Amino acid sequence: MASRLYAWARWVVRRRGLVIGVWLLLLAVIGGLGITLHGKPTTEYSVPGIESQQAQDLLKERFPQASGGVARVVFAAPKGDTLTDPKAQRVIAAGLKEAAGTEGVVNVSDPLKTGTVSRDRTIGYADVSFKQGASDVPQSAKDALSRAMDPARDAGFQVEFGGSVMTPEIEVGGPAEIVGVVVAFVVLALALGSLVAAGLPLITAAVGVAIGVLGAQFVSRFMEMTGTATALALMIGLAVGIDYALFIIARHREQLADPDADVNDSIARAVATAGSAVVFAGATVIIALAALSATGIPFLTIMGLAAAVTVLLAVLVAISLVPAVLSLFGERLRPRPRRRSRPGRAERAPGAWGMAWGRAVTRAPVVVLLVGVLGLLALALPARDLRLGLPGNAAQPTDTTQHKSYDLLSQGFGPGFNATLTAIVDTDGIPAERRAQTVKELGAALSHDRGVAAVAPPIANPEGTLAVIGVVPTTGPDDQATTDLVHRLREHAPDVDRAGGTLYVAGATAAAIDVSAKLSDALPLFVAIIVILALVLLALAFRSLLVPLKAVLGFLLSIAAALGATTWVFQDGHLADALQVPAAGPVVAFLPVLLIGVLFGLAMDYEVFLVSRMREHYEHTGDAAGAITHGVASSGRVVCAAALIMAAVFGGFIFNPDPILKSIGFALAIGVAIDAFVVRMTLVPAALALLGRRAWALPRWLDRAIPHIDIEGARLPQAAPAGRGEEQGQGQKVVAAR
Repeated sequence: MASRLYAWARWVVRRRGLVIGVWLLLLAVIGGLGITLHGKPTTEYSVPGIESQQAQDLLKERFPQASGGVARVVFAAPKGDTLTDPKAQRVIAAGLKEAAGTEGVVNVSDPLKTGTVSRDRTIGYADVSFKQGASDVPQSAKDALSRAMDPARDAGFQVEFGGSVMTPEIEVGGPAEIVGVVVAFVVLALALGSLVAAGLPLITAAVGVAIGVLGAQFVSRFMEMTGTATALALMIGLAVGIDYALFIIARHREQLADPDADVNDSIARAVATAGSAVVFAGATVIIALAALSATGIPFLTIMGLAAAVTVLLAVLVAISLVPAVLSLFGERLRPRPRRRSRPGRAERAPGAWGMAWGRAVTRAPVVVLLVGVLGLLALALPARDLRLGLPGNAAQPTDTTQHKSYDLLSQGFGPGFNATLTAIVDTDGIPAERRAQTVKELGAALSHDRGVAAVAPPIANPEGTLAVIGVVPTTGPDDQATTDLVHRLREHAPDVDRAGGTLYVAGATAAAIDVSAKLSDALPLFVAIIVILALVLLALAFRSLLVPLKAVLGFLLSIAAALGATTWVFQDGHLADALQVPAAGPVVAFLPVLLIGVLFGLAMDYEVFLVSRMREHYEHTGDAAGAITHGVASSGRVVCAAALIMAAVFGGFIFNPDPILKSIGFALAIGVAIDAFVVRMTLVPAALALLGRRAWALPRWLDRAIPHIDIEGARLPQAAPAGRGEEQGQGQKVVAAR
């Protein structure tokens, strides 16, 4: 691999104008398509086959009036007034009448006629039903609905909006994300020692991310894609794009520190060595993200593929656009000669702190391993009580209308009102004369459950083949008791089956429970795929069995600790004010799967970049102990800088108002920090010190069976001196063919 990348990089350097032009053309074409012909992202996380989705599909088929999106308008009377006062009735009626004329609205309920008013008559709500699905309602219709309620606001009434139609779209690019990028630039400047060099990874990463994200937006025109998918592609693509460029540029400047090094030859060598690790590590990230399709959940599959394509672009940028840009800057990227130290003062060698750290953690490896492992296990303890779900309006920022509507409904109608369930009865197989009685008996049976606060009268479709019953729990949507209630209500299905019908329990709360259960079932298979994949890939890279095993165990510790920290914050409610978490609740259902897939790839990044330098030194010297300290000294600074950049980029999303991105950003930031600084930089050297030469051992039969993958550049020719890069490049056809 290294020799082929060397030859490729030499070609890129000679054709740098062509390479840069192709990337700019791609950016212009795909960017234009993404901006002008983009689709509309969905806010719904549907999973085919689950009961709640089957019920929704049945509603669309037989009762389309009840299957569209709903905007819930919540009214709160001024202090001392009620919603039943004549003035309130006039204002509310006028607003609802105007709302009924909004494009796409098929029905508007009146809180005074339907009785949807609290007992003290100060809070009420009206449901505005649309013919389209929630994600298909245009923003113009939402704005018109909001304007229709302006007279009520002017009269002193508080008006807030909830419901599926009013779910806010994901937005990125706020101050917090920008701060994350600024922090990344500062880290780059410190790591590379040059402002010019620090700016290059940001520019090249931006090209790859722009192509990936805008391309995903164009593809969303043809397939359903959540807003989280493009945001995740942006988050991961930016982080790995910066890191991959950093690894190559850092290697290039390290080589240019030799005044005799030729610039073009140095670029090619950086791509051949660090670039080999980039290709290998990027492949693991891509495979891990693509493996999300193994869950069998469409929205998660698209999310993983969108992010995987963006990572692929980051790899291609790193091995093509980055060397082309480096050749443009030429000698300007050569580090300045180090100042001589004062007389009598020892000169500090490059990588001295890394050498000192490597010696420190390998001096007492057993103690380091015990402290590190026990600390990570302690951090993982909260994950024992992990509960999964999908965030509702309670998780929206406290100053949003969605959160305020949630609070008003809980105040006026009880906590369970925001968890309203829908019992849908397919009565097509029940004799016509028995349908009404069967549905009535079911409603009575549901109302007797200890977890049910109220049961609404059934509503049938015009043909009388489908009935809808609203069920209000006594507990909120994130309460475990509500999950238990859903399971108990579904136990009535056999009674309906015997009568010839079919019972479905649906609604937003039931859908969240079903999606969580589906993802929980898919998690063991996904973990098994990732673990086996890691063992195989690392065995190929390092020709060892113990190194991959150690890497996988460290990865599992990182995952457990990250999930524990995420549970402690988002489910248990710790640090809620500091991190602007509006309400404690279950962890996002697909976060564990996503965290495992993404963190696996990133963990293997750091493993490859760090351990490959150890392997390289061991191959040349046979000194196992010296290889550890050499690897930490050579790659430690760059790995730490890369981890800080990742954590900064991911951490910027912690303060995004979207609850899903907030939790994903936190989990990835804490996971990367733990894996890089605790596992890779501390536990890995300690474990290798204990293993000694056995770490690099491989059975002879297996050594003969697996192919040789040179990611350390062991087969590259000798470095060319300055001014002789072109002569060196002439012989690369021979080298590449070896």
